[in-house]
Amino acid sequence: MTVIAARLYRDGERVRDIDLSQPLPPLDDPADLLWIGLHEPSEAELMPIQSQLGLHPLAVEDALDRRHLPKIEPYGEHLFAVARTVHLDESDSNTAITYGNTAIFMGRQFIVTVRHGSLRDHSPVRHKLEATPRLLKRGADFVLHAILDFIVDGYLEVIDALEDKVLGIEDRALDAFLNKQETAQLFSLRRDLFRLQRVLSPMQDVANRCMHLELPQIDADIHPYFRDLHDHVRRADYRVAGLRDTLTSVIETSGLLEQQRQGVITRQLAAWAAILAVPTAIAGIYGMNFKYMPELEWRHGYFLVVGAMVTICIGLYLRFKWAKWL
Repeated sequence: MTVIAARLYRDGERVRDIDLSQPLPPLDDPADLLWIGLHEPSEAELMPIQSQLGLHPLAVEDALDRRHLPKIEPYGEHLFAVARTVHLDESDSNTAITYGNTAIFMGRQFIVTVRHGSLRDHSPVRHKLEATPRLLKRGADFVLHAILDFIVDGYLEVIDALEDKVLGIEDRALDAFLNKQETAQLFSLRRDLFRLQRVLSPMQDVANRCMHLELPQIDADIHPYFRDLHDHVRRADYRVAGLRDTLTSVIETSGLLEQQRQGVITRQLAAWAAILAVPTAIAGIYGMNFKYMPELEWRHGYFLVVGAMVTICIGLYLRFKWAKWL
């Protein structure tokens, strides 16, 4: 287990760091707030925190499972939320979205985050709130919003990067035919966007529940913040749907252009076959072993036949060229 930070705050001001190997301090003052950030703890490592804060066993079980989709559930006086984090992996030639998982336990005076597989820790959120004690003193529900908003901002950053790649593929598809690697990247991006939409839909539900349900852990004055969060998630979902539609149109356009190119090649081959058919037939006739052939004994017969073949070929070529078959 990696302890990102474990600190006690009072009225938004940092009091001291907490040693998790020791018992947690009592939260006697209503202005106290305990914020613990953990990275990939085991069940045994999470058990002391569970027993001291009274976390529900089912919530702890879900927190240790990194496969959960976003959700939010009340457990008595505590609230449990799960959010999926995203990261754009560009380590190889193919760009792919990798996913992490963040579980959040929240009570009136504490918040515990458990991260799995995410490369973005919550240090920027903590530093921002510590720099503005008036915001941090609003309580654990405001910290919950700040963390979820930070995760959603990560969605928007990934979508911005994917948008640039999708528009680049679209421009290349209109200028030239996509090669095998570009075609594979196109379908890979489309699959990643489909998976991202599967994350965004339940995230909208999480923000919606925080905004509309009467949860005792969330004060009414925080609802506008969750309304803003819901708007961000909805905007991200709308943009992902637009990118999927763009990729679908690129696939259809690329297919139409390929069919058009094949049609042009087919017409060109048919035109050249028609042009070469006449001289081939004439040459075939004169290649037969007959004694009496037209103009066979005439001194200029060879030149006449060759000239006729050339004239016919030129005529057919100009005819097909005018018809734009070549």
